[in-house]
Amino acid sequence: MPGQRILTTHAGSLPRPPLLTQLFTRRSQGDGVDETLLAAAGREAVAWVIEKQRQAGLDIISNGEQQRESFVLYLRRRLSGIDGRGERAPFADIESYPKFKEERARLLGGRQAVSNVAFLPKCTGPISYIGQAELEGECATFKAAYDGLERGPTQPFLTAASPGILASIVKNEHYANFDAYLAAIAAALRVEYERIVSAGFQLQIDAPDLALERHASFSQRPLEDFQGFVERVIAAINAALINVPREKVRLHVCWGNYEGPHDHDVPLADILPILVQANVGALYLPFANPRHAHEYKELQKQPLADNQVLVAGVIDTVTNYVEHPEVVADRLERIAIAMGDPARVLAGTDCGFDTSAGMGRVAEDVVWAKLAALVDGARRASKRLFG
Repeated sequence: MPGQRILTTHAGSLPRPPLLTQLFTRRSQGDGVDETLLAAAGREAVAWVIEKQRQAGLDIISNGEQQRESFVLYLRRRLSGIDGRGERAPFADIESYPKFKEERARLLGGRQAVSNVAFLPKCTGPISYIGQAELEGECATFKAAYDGLERGPTQPFLTAASPGILASIVKNEHYANFDAYLAAIAAALRVEYERIVSAGFQLQIDAPDLALERHASFSQRPLEDFQGFVERVIAAINAALINVPREKVRLHVCWGNYEGPHDHDVPLADILPILVQANVGALYLPFANPRHAHEYKELQKQPLADNQVLVAGVIDTVTNYVEHPEVVADRLERIAIAMGDPARVLAGTDCGFDTSAGMGRVAEDVVWAKLAALVDGARRASKRLFG
């Protein structure tokens, strides 16, 4: 029960079966695929991934984003005005290390995967939501598979992209300025946000833009410019959530789910005072990776609102190390002390394990071992924190 133990969850995306990855990759690169085969493979994968989460012992589970090729680029089929071929700003940390950049390109070049930085579309016309049928199918598939579970998970959630991440990676060639573009995306995504919640799911908004874009789109600009961007995106998210109860929403913020130097990342202290202005019930932050593991301390300086909880990332999603449950428990205890109340802490992964199909760095069997360690670690921490 909430309040008696630390519940466990994850950030949304989970490994996809090879056939699904193959089909998504081909389609993302402009090749024709058998859409009937793709749809059937997606439905089968949802049932499979839900059972795997149940076996791992997770409390709050998702459909693993099995029916989407990417945490954000699925929107190219759900929004009008998205077409053509665009470009993405490079990441400052990768650009700063040429040898690493070369090695990374070599590794990625041999992988069959959907990219969130290549084969990108752009905005060429008015944005509106046209993906109702696809969204309804996704919700129905997830609901049927989830309802078929006899025991285990306590709650289901579905992810949806932030308007800011789409506006950042899909170049605007239609609207007069960025603010107009952002507002149009937010208005369209309001349809998706409201439908996910009305279907009975918690909504997780994936907003890596609120940290990642500092070392991407804003790498050559002052910090204040980036903070202004974060404020505008938070305002757009709040506008899109006008009809959604805040306790139904969690906001996931990260610095990019890739193995890299990350030494150009914006400190959490520079954005947390803005993030807490989001009208959401939970803020989801990564604290397992080596660059940001210490930043849970900022929660003492900048507390969340009294009616907000923290989903703490305590499992890394880009290495094949399986965290010891005691490591997980120690992390959760430190974070709970910083929060001042263990009942306001949930245990999660830093990010998704396969944020675009095939790009995951962690082997599938290791993913399930990591999630089992998360559950075990949360159980140990709960015993110590709650008695």
